Amino acid sequence: MEQKIHQGRNVKRFREMLGIKQEALALDLGDDWNQKKISLLEQKEIIEDPLLKKISEVLKIPVEAFQNFDEEQAINIISNTFNDEAFIGNSGGTYNVNPLQEIIKLHEEKISLYERMLKEKDEMMNRLEKLINK
Repeated sequence: MEQKIHQGRNVKRFREMLGIKQEALALDLGDDWNQKKISLLEQKEIIEDPLLKKISEVLKIPVEAFQNFDEEQAINIISNTFNDEAFIGNSGGTYNVNPLQEIIKLHEEKISLYERMLKEKDEMMNRLEKLINK
């Protein structure tokens, strides 16, 4: 059975993954938007291209992600994310990487940076405590 791509559901999925509330997205889209309109938008199977482009800019997610993403891909991307070999380049330098994988990679890099900063802070606190106790 072929699965249809539901653009509204995709907007909702990415918005939630980014931790953005409907109200916040409405605010970013402009004065004529509110939470209720976002809720209705997320129920639409097809979203007009200019609006999809604007949502893409606000969420910083490629338009193609909303247009091409279905449930089966979600499962594949999630399973590939936990595989160390998920990002293999070729010698020609062209990459065919799913936009969602790129988004996930960016967020993982942010988390990794944050964890390193916390570790450095803890090490500095330990050194300071040792100096104080001498």
